[in-house]
Amino acid sequence: MNDITLGILALLPIILTGILLLGLQWSAKKAMPLVLLVTALMAIFVWDMSVNRVFASGIQGLVITASVLWIVFGAIFLLNTLKHTGAIRVIRSGFTQVSPDRRVQAIIIAWCFGTFIEGASGFGTPAAIAAPLLVAIGFPALGAVLMGMMIQSTPVSFGAVGTPIVIGVNRGLDTASISAQLAANGSSWDVFLQLITSQVALIHATVGTFMPLFMVVMLTRYFGANKSWKEGFAIAPFAIFAGLAFTIPYALTGIFLGPEFPSLMGGLVSMAIVVTAAKKGFLIPKTTWDFPAPSDWPASWLGKLTITESCNELELNSDKPMSAYIAWIPYLLVAILLVCSRVFTEFKTLLTDVTISFSSILGETGVSAGFSPLYLPGGILMVCALAAAFLQTKRSSAALKQAFSESSKTILGAGFVLIFTIPMVRIFINSGVNLSDVPSMPVASAELFASVFGAGFPMVSAVIGALGAFIAGSNTVSNMMFSQFQFEAAMSLSISPSLVIAAQAVGAAAGNMIAIHNVVAASATVGLLGQEGATLRRTIIPTMYYVFFTGIIVVLALYVFGVTGPLG
Repeated sequence: MNDITLGILALLPIILTGILLLGLQWSAKKAMPLVLLVTALMAIFVWDMSVNRVFASGIQGLVITASVLWIVFGAIFLLNTLKHTGAIRVIRSGFTQVSPDRRVQAIIIAWCFGTFIEGASGFGTPAAIAAPLLVAIGFPALGAVLMGMMIQSTPVSFGAVGTPIVIGVNRGLDTASISAQLAANGSSWDVFLQLITSQVALIHATVGTFMPLFMVVMLTRYFGANKSWKEGFAIAPFAIFAGLAFTIPYALTGIFLGPEFPSLMGGLVSMAIVVTAAKKGFLIPKTTWDFPAPSDWPASWLGKLTITESCNELELNSDKPMSAYIAWIPYLLVAILLVCSRVFTEFKTLLTDVTISFSSILGETGVSAGFSPLYLPGGILMVCALAAAFLQTKRSSAALKQAFSESSKTILGAGFVLIFTIPMVRIFINSGVNLSDVPSMPVASAELFASVFGAGFPMVSAVIGALGAFIAGSNTVSNMMFSQFQFEAAMSLSISPSLVIAAQAVGAAAGNMIAIHNVVAASATVGLLGQEGATLRRTIIPTMYYVFFTGIIVVLALYVFGVTGPLG
């Protein structure tokens, strides 16, 4: 079998997913079992994977599914707890006081707060937190998920305290071989990695500055009464200002401090600047934009998560009015604990001491899985929910009981979809160990792009990164799969490998906007299952924008401005 045929077959799971979810508009619940079956059959009969390894990969996927569901459950449980303590009512009122304009609210919650959470935690947590919070203040569920998914772009390359670079690129490259080449050229691995970090930061800062504008334009076009792009562009000065408030400190931090803190610093600075500006009405149009009346919303916009408070819920909180500070403490605590657990080694060790792990599943070497429930954002969210209940109401047990009941019902639908989606991803990734000695499905598909585009390969480096994230649902995993391939392709073309790897990392970040299990997880937090295709048809637009302009920047840098590095 030639490389082109193998590459086309490797793309089949991706193509089939697109056809079913986007073309035929199937729900993920219906589409993903079929995609899993096709992927497993290809792995056995085309890639010659052993049946045992395919099953082991499936079990590995189920363990990872449990960790994803733990995060989603934590996010829903926290929000439902805040609903039953009455805190959500206070938070909703607070955002209205900052600005009643829904475009401004989307920028503050999704872009400013979401980018900070991404910097602290990553792994889809911002969408899981931002989407239900947006629903709580009156956004339609589908619109909330769209906003939550669109922030899975610019901050992602430095999410989870730099994990996609520190782990993804580091483990995705042959460090020993490359270090020897760098030493021969008078450089070092640390300099090379920092160069990649700086280039990733600069590309993101250039393209990502316009993401808040993209978000509000998508919001007004798809969820406004007038279906108007113009109403989104009307707030362009404020949206671009919000973009710069994040990307300037983000880029400077990446260049001068390294990969751990750009998203954290950018999110923190942007929250302070943008909220202050919004309160003063700086650059905000005089005309306030809002959604149509909820009674006019189509059924496709609605999720099962409801934040309206009943009389019983209000009785729980009838002691005295809750202050905004008390209402926000759980989310502040989430941010503090996420940062501390990722930055302070002793605290991290304490949380990771409790670990559920499975090594060499079914005897297959290299197929292992595990998770630390206290270290994952789900555990931290649960702790913060408990703290919220005891801090915000005297009837904490009643609030927690109702929140647990509602959250458990919501999580069941997401679990059904993810038990097919993530095992499919693991079979796809693990296909490199096979009896035919052929490249894994991800590498075979990437090699197809390289053979088709030749010298124009840098234009599609970001696309390859995005496809990796689309399947794996992770910037880190995409970088681990494709960084060495991108390096080899750059060296064969005698161009800067650091810049091509940077394009890979940026594309992988953008691909999180269309990552299947991220969409499912975010949708589950608002009770919106079955509309994954509708979300993907929208998020593919900003994803295409992101990878296209990344490609343009990289091509110009390489072939017009002659940017080079220690290896070319």
